[in-house]
Amino acid sequence: MTDSASTESSGPYDLAVIGAGSAGLAGAVTAWELGLSVALLDASPQPGGQFYRHPAPALGAVRPEALHHDWSAFTDLRRRLADSDIAHLTGHHVWSVVREPDGTWSVNAVTGADGTAERPVRTRARAVLLATGAHERQLPFPGWTLPGVVGAGGAQAMLKSGLVLPGRRVVVAGSGPLLLAVASSLAAAGARVPAVVEASGYLRYARRPRVLFTNPRKAAEALVHGAALLRHRVRVRPRSAVTEVHGTDRVEAVTVSRLDHDWRPVRGTGRRIACDALAVGHGLVPQIELATSLGCATRALPDGTLGLALDDFQESSVPGLWAAGETGGVGGAELARTEGELAGRAVAARLLGRPAGTGPTARLRRRRDRMRAFAEVMAAAHAPGPGWVDWLTDATDVCRCEEVTAGRVREAVVALGARDARTVKLLTRAGMGWCQGRMCGTAVACLAARDGRAEPPAERRPFAAPVPLAALAALDATTPPGTGAGETGET
Repeated sequence: MTDSASTESSGPYDLAVIGAGSAGLAGAVTAWELGLSVALLDASPQPGGQFYRHPAPALGAVRPEALHHDWSAFTDLRRRLADSDIAHLTGHHVWSVVREPDGTWSVNAVTGADGTAERPVRTRARAVLLATGAHERQLPFPGWTLPGVVGAGGAQAMLKSGLVLPGRRVVVAGSGPLLLAVASSLAAAGARVPAVVEASGYLRYARRPRVLFTNPRKAAEALVHGAALLRHRVRVRPRSAVTEVHGTDRVEAVTVSRLDHDWRPVRGTGRRIACDALAVGHGLVPQIELATSLGCATRALPDGTLGLALDDFQESSVPGLWAAGETGGVGGAELARTEGELAGRAVAARLLGRPAGTGPTARLRRRRDRMRAFAEVMAAAHAPGPGWVDWLTDATDVCRCEEVTAGRVREAVVALGARDARTVKLLTRAGMGWCQGRMCGTAVACLAARDGRAEPPAERRPFAAPVPLAALAALDATTPPGTGAGETGET
């Protein structure tokens, strides 16, 4: 394995993998073991992605596996990566993927762990595997901008990578199975968790008993987390939501309200819970900006988000561009590893001229289909109801970056005639900040649609991530990809 911190790599490669989480690692090592040359690009300094995020060696963690499920699967992938000569390019923030006239791909990135470094990097490959994961979906409510309110996944990331708790008394709220994992991790690390507040119920899983029966490991995971919460005396409150946060300089308490079937707060049910932190998230949104910039087809997922439309071998609608993991819909680390391996085998079969659908590949497809069916059930069970917009007062900030309130968005819709998120953005600047709508996109789209259900459309943008102007200026447009990038060099 080569690392970008010490070695300049050369291309073109057979395969460029973007993202070193469960799916990316599995795809990269599988393709390399089948004979392909592989470059693995990732923004993080360590492999593992969000799921297997772990402390830096300098922190001296004795048992990093204590905060993870199925740690052995990650250590196996990490060992295989270390034993290979895959070019593992850390600290690489990919901002675009371009098809060149000769049919190869150019993957453009900037280096630096914080995304502000000025050195541009271009990696050339015959095929690309997108394993870019997902980001949290946030639904705003009064007080959600107070210090002490963090994403549910963010709280888990703080604990896994920095061994830090977001507070001493932490309410966990939102919707989705991630909440149970976050609450059990925080409790095991010493935090007091007064409640897990789940906006949906869990009975919707029972509507598909066959899918549950064919995925026993998921039921086992739920039992493990449930037992941990019971042991730490954490109360789970289904069909409820945090509808307001109280405090001056930071979180002091939250109001938890019962919800009806459409997620509207039931009048008179609000109860205050004292806490000094709130970890909240309403599921995950596939991170597909790189793919949609290339025109890849998408599909609507049961929770209202968009994922990539992929064929039986994980190839997108754009030939030569594969995807695995959360890009096709959120389903967990085991599904991501399976899809990554399947994609790695499919790419190798294509480039080496071998049959793609027999032997191990056929078994992987059956396993993928079984776990993907569970992922669809899970997404439907935790899909936000349209009534969540009733949580918002006109003074509630919807776009945090540009400080746009719900009242201003409603004014754009009612008084100025906006009918979609793009028009609202042009009238209010909602979604034009640093996060580019990742935090507020769902809320703005739902308010614009007036039904509480819409998700932001899959926009085609030339940049999938912020890029310093100095990095763009350093690119030499006359230099063929793979042979140099101005004075800065390239991969």
